[in-house]
Amino acid sequence: MPLLIVAIGVALLVFLITVVKLNTFLSLVITSFIVALMLQIPVAKIPLSIETGIGGQLGHLAIIFGFGSMLGKLVSDSGGGYRIAHTLIEKFGKRHIQIAVVLAAFIVGLALFFEVGLVVLLPIIFVIARELDLPLMYLGIPMAATLNVTHAFLPPHPAPTAISGILHAPLGQVLLIGIVVSIPTIIVAGPLFNMFLHKVYPKVYRRNIDISTLGKFKEFEIEDTPGFGISALTSMMPVILIALATIMSFILPATNPINEGIQFVGAPDAAMLISLVFAIYTMGLARNKKMQEISESMVTAIKQIAMMLLIIGGGGAFKQVLMDGGIAKYISDIFTNMNMSPLIAAWIVAALLRVSLGSATVASLTAAGLVAPLVASSGASPVLMVLAVGAGSVFADHVNDAGFWMIKEYFGLTLKETFLSWTTLTSVLSVTGLLSVLAVSMFM
Repeated sequence: MPLLIVAIGVALLVFLITVVKLNTFLSLVITSFIVALMLQIPVAKIPLSIETGIGGQLGHLAIIFGFGSMLGKLVSDSGGGYRIAHTLIEKFGKRHIQIAVVLAAFIVGLALFFEVGLVVLLPIIFVIARELDLPLMYLGIPMAATLNVTHAFLPPHPAPTAISGILHAPLGQVLLIGIVVSIPTIIVAGPLFNMFLHKVYPKVYRRNIDISTLGKFKEFEIEDTPGFGISALTSMMPVILIALATIMSFILPATNPINEGIQFVGAPDAAMLISLVFAIYTMGLARNKKMQEISESMVTAIKQIAMMLLIIGGGGAFKQVLMDGGIAKYISDIFTNMNMSPLIAAWIVAALLRVSLGSATVASLTAAGLVAPLVASSGASPVLMVLAVGAGSVFADHVNDAGFWMIKEYFGLTLKETFLSWTTLTSVLSVTGLLSVLAVSMFM
């Protein structure tokens, strides 16, 4: 019955958005109230649950999104994004540009959350697509698939790192074997799925689209743009600071004063603030721009993402009522006495939680706690169990997750197009990840 309620809630949300044409944020909030009532959450606690969901989601993302969009806007308005795109095109050419996108997304994805990586990379991908006269989706799919894979499988991302601790798996082995699993998963869910989708659903591969969250496209003369080095450094500054903090957390003691300072500047909020201040100088003041012009760019950036932030908050409200309604416990009870391969069982539990709750991180951490006894009782490799849970945690991304709405808004898709492209992609990615884990298990 609880899973049926989840299905009814999703169907209601789709109906409100696509048939009634109601605002997406309002639809999410209305659906959250109705689903909360169906799950028998006490009426007095429903508003608090929704507030907690919205606040929890935006509390994590609002500063990162705000500063990230400002940074991206400054790089874009100065021509820095154009310079990066121009250089990548020169080095890789149109034929191999997907390889460049995958490599960039993999490097960025090792240090950043999926959502943050998307904010950092998308303005550059947008310019590359414009310059090569390619559909944004052609480059967006391998980029987003790669970011999602690193988010699911590879430490130092919070979910795989935390799962490794819960299942007592050596972090170094998780990283190394995770990279092995990631390679075929990225190839299948990125370039190969891209080719397949382009054949069966070509309408999402639109050229020269204007996306409100990215602003209007500006033309530049290459000699009027900042250098490639400073443009790349400015764009990648958040990645560099966060990656440095992650690496040092494994090398230096937690109480070391130097490490404490590095962890401070490498915390996502601080890293984005420092990077934004750096961008104000390199992409603004150093190029003889007035502070008023720089400030106008930053204000415009916030205006462009305002509605998207509300939609993401609404997705958090939906997720929270599902959690408070006991969906996770219901799923754990289903698998208590079921006999099957522990790797497949771990994947199924994580996948069900992901579909029901939305958050990949919540799904993976909850699933890890539920399947931990299987590691001891079955003798399964803790490393492979971590990766199986990670694969399941990204299955079928849909309306109760922030990433779904980001893809929809950033790529200018309709709800139906997002389901058919992005939800399908994450399903392919998840299943391919599981098959890759099962293949590796034959040699361990």
